[in-house]
Amino acid sequence: MSAVQKVQDPGDHARKYGAFQTEVYTQGMAFGVRPQVTTDYNKLESQAKEKMSEIAYSYVGGGAGERSTMDANRLAFRQWKLIPRMLVPTTYRDMTVSLFGQKYESPVLCAPVGVQKLFHSHGETGVAEVMASIDVPYIASTASSQTIEEIAAANDKGAGGKGGQRWYQLYWPHTEKITESLLSRAKSLGYSVLVVTLDTWAMSWRPWDLDNAFVPFFVGNGNATGFADPAFRERFSHMSGGKTPEDDMVAASHAWIADVFAGKAHTWDQLAHLRHHWEGPIILKGIQHPHDAVEAHARGMDGIICSNHGGRQLDGAIGSLEVLPEIVEAVKGKKTKRDPNESFVVLFDSGVRTGVDVIKAIALGAKAVLIGRPWVYGLGINGKFGARDVVRGILADVDQSMGLAGIQNLSDCTRDKLRRVEYGADRHSSN
Repeated sequence: MSAVQKVQDPGDHARKYGAFQTEVYTQGMAFGVRPQVTTDYNKLESQAKEKMSEIAYSYVGGGAGERSTMDANRLAFRQWKLIPRMLVPTTYRDMTVSLFGQKYESPVLCAPVGVQKLFHSHGETGVAEVMASIDVPYIASTASSQTIEEIAAANDKGAGGKGGQRWYQLYWPHTEKITESLLSRAKSLGYSVLVVTLDTWAMSWRPWDLDNAFVPFFVGNGNATGFADPAFRERFSHMSGGKTPEDDMVAASHAWIADVFAGKAHTWDQLAHLRHHWEGPIILKGIQHPHDAVEAHARGMDGIICSNHGGRQLDGAIGSLEVLPEIVEAVKGKKTKRDPNESFVVLFDSGVRTGVDVIKAIALGAKAVLIGRPWVYGLGINGKFGARDVVRGILADVDQSMGLAGIQNLSDCTRDKLRRVEYGADRHSSN
């Protein structure tokens, strides 16, 4: 008796992202068109360096100190190896994930990155638009060079009028009225999740920026959301004798920086103020210790992002992937106080460069993964279309690699699919 293969139902998500690979080959073979942005992750940074200004490249490519935390992030991924399984029905993969009761097409999110007009004139609105067009949630940074109103409009445009999926990242001001105003604006504009960055209350020692004597915020770049904020404008008017940010950009920039990057840390107790003024999910970004994850849950937060800010803040810090399994274990089974039906969520950020990196982070317990530098390099190379195609490439890599590893959906992406193998000479790839 011959065996008959059961035909797998492709469903609505069949090869949605993996088809990008076929598109690239078709464009080349049929029309002689090659990708404008390299698909080789280890060449992406060098291509961006050639295209971008020295100041722009140094700002995104640099890190804290000698960039050892950046190296640690990449090396951490190299220590985990996939163990593929064969004869598994993975012809079609399902990459969808549910976060805070909402369905997302993939576990990839666009990490919050500020001052995007430094890298290309398309800026945040361009990136927010194209991310919506490929169903990738956009996380808007407080340090954006365009306002959150402009970003929201562009995000909706990219979604074809159906409403884009977007979150808001807060650099937390010390003036409570300004914080309340920012949150109120974000809520009214359809930003569904609040991401609070904890590790950037003061600027780190960044030699690449120091050697250029460059901080974009000093001259207004990255302050658009602040300058447009009614509470900040009122405060600045009182401070300056009736001036607006448009009257004195330098003075307004210093006033904004003094409130947001004040060199003074917030405390756990102050999270209650955010919880009071934001009814939706709140995630804390910058968590690297299991105890801090447990404390975040105890304080009524809905999740955390295991992150070291891509190695931009503390030099010599542990690679985020190293501590991810411990953090996941520490909050395993915990439900949120806001919604007892929702699990406390662990997301991941820092050092993710490839689709296989995404799979590894998910297998180690992350629910979803944030991508940062790669798409910024794409933005610098070819504007919003470069950013889009870098993320499309990563999504295609996730899709294809899941199939080749014998992983049909994200629920199958479990710890037993990995083995830790420490090669003393294993090199890190491009930062």
